Amino acid sequence: MSASSPPPTRDPLAEPVVFRRLLAATFAYIAVVSVFFLAFPQVDQAATGLFYDAQAGFRAASDPFFMRLRELGPFLVKLVAGGSLVVLVAAAIFPRLPDLVSLRAPLFLLSTLALGPGVLVNAVFKNNWGRPRPNAVDLFGGDAPYVEVWRISNYCARNCSFVSGEASSSFWLVTLALLAPPRWRAGILWVVLPLCLVLSANRVAFGGHFLSDTLLSWGLTFLVILGLYHLFYRSPPELLREARLRRGFAGIAVGLRRFCAGSWRRSAMAGRRFAAMFR
Repeated sequence: MSASSPPPTRDPLAEPVVFRRLLAATFAYIAVVSVFFLAFPQVDQAATGLFYDAQAGFRAASDPFFMRLRELGPFLVKLVAGGSLVVLVAAAIFPRLPDLVSLRAPLFLLSTLALGPGVLVNAVFKNNWGRPRPNAVDLFGGDAPYVEVWRISNYCARNCSFVSGEASSSFWLVTLALLAPPRWRAGILWVVLPLCLVLSANRVAFGGHFLSDTLLSWGLTFLVILGLYHLFYRSPPELLREARLRRGFAGIAVGLRRFCAGSWRRSAMAGRRFAAMFR
């Protein structure tokens, strides 16, 4: 490196102290939000009440603009996840592709999406905690009682209010900042975090989730992201190191090509035998 070239940018997340503090801050955030809404449930109810009209219900739920806005979050998540899947499938087909692109990044993106919004938020919490959504609560035109955060009930069978799945999936886009060079992270967060705030607030306006569902969903999702970031990038096992992944996907590509070539030959031979029957 020449004397005039700038030194490489240090990744703050590579520093153990920084990462531990970020992890501790996330746990503290979840604890503070939980205690606050357990102590002051009326804040949860008042936040929902801002969007509820006794005559018209939740107006945003039928407003075309807000309905279109709701579609933006799933679209972006599908775009990023689909792009990641395309990279992995292409790497399993073309032997030389793993030398040109990172395979750990798309694996990290898909793993965090599957385990955060997919398993923890939807499969564990939403399907088991039984918290009724605001539009099903008697305070807002429904027939179920208001249920506090973290309290398990049977007022909702599955896909319930605690915690917000769409808030979780929109917050998952923060992973794009973690994978970016450190000097780009702030710029990406300036785009992703306001978008996450708008999309999450939209669900509250729809009567689909309480404010507490949204805030806790962010913290729980970020815990999963941090845990997998540590596994993939800070202390990866040999299986998740880039060189090992490249060798593995290159081997898959070669195996697939051999399998396809063999299948083609067998199909061609079977076709010739079938044609010979009619000669």
